Amino acid sequence: MRSLLKAGEPGAIRNRLSDADIGLPKGALPKAMSEFRLSSFKDGTELAAAVARRCFDLIPVGPVARPFCLALSGGRIAKSFFAALASEALRRGSKLQPVHFFWADERCVSSKDPESNFALAEQLLFDPVGIDPEQIHRIRGELPPDTAARDAAVDLTRFAPADAQGQPALDLVLLGMGEDGHVASLFPGELMPPRSSMAVYRAVVAPKPSPNRITLGYPAIVAAREVWVLASGPGKESALAESLRADSQTPLARVLRMRRKTEIFTDIHISKSAG
Repeated sequence: MRSLLKAGEPGAIRNRLSDADIGLPKGALPKAMSEFRLSSFKDGTELAAAVARRCFDLIPVGPVARPFCLALSGGRIAKSFFAALASEALRRGSKLQPVHFFWADERCVSSKDPESNFALAEQLLFDPVGIDPEQIHRIRGELPPDTAARDAAVDLTRFAPADAQGQPALDLVLLGMGEDGHVASLFPGELMPPRSSMAVYRAVVAPKPSPNRITLGYPAIVAAREVWVLASGPGKESALAESLRADSQTPLARVLRMRRKTEIFTDIHISKSAG
């Protein structure tokens, strides 16, 4: 696999896992090479601003037949991104009316808890822009985890059209990347039965605080029309380099292998020999 170190340079990872290994029905994996594009930035502020501008390239203008379904993530880069998206929306005089907001993952806490991904988005994006509450579909982390996961899946399937496998196809999923290569709340070392679940959302126990979480499963991420990974921050050089290897088993690497196309935006500098 070629390393992708220049902004916008395309690259590819071959599918090395079978459908059963990843948890999709037989024949669901693309037979062609899965491609990703990596764009580099000098810091998280520049990265967040660029992604915010790119969002407006996808979000439809004017009347739409159905909502634009966008899944947000938390993490350190989310603070910069939410602020940048709010700033860009205000600059354009947009209240993001076509967009319905969902979550890639959420901690099992109340909506007012400082650990809540929703609380962060509410503070930095929803309130500043004045997003209509009808456009916001938070995961109810205060409920029992299995109930919260089931309710979130039902809510998402009301708005996102189903793909050929019956998964709701979000228009855009925004993911961060952890120091261990995790995305959403999909962590390394997860055993096959839960990892291969076809559930849209599922309850998981993370190896870091807060442990109880709700996450999109791999199949739902694969089904999305666009997946953008915001890989940012110190201490993640090894995780990103490992995830770009063709034989890597990190959650990010699995997502890259499973999808036909993924975009990575990063301020992490890795060696040209990576991958």
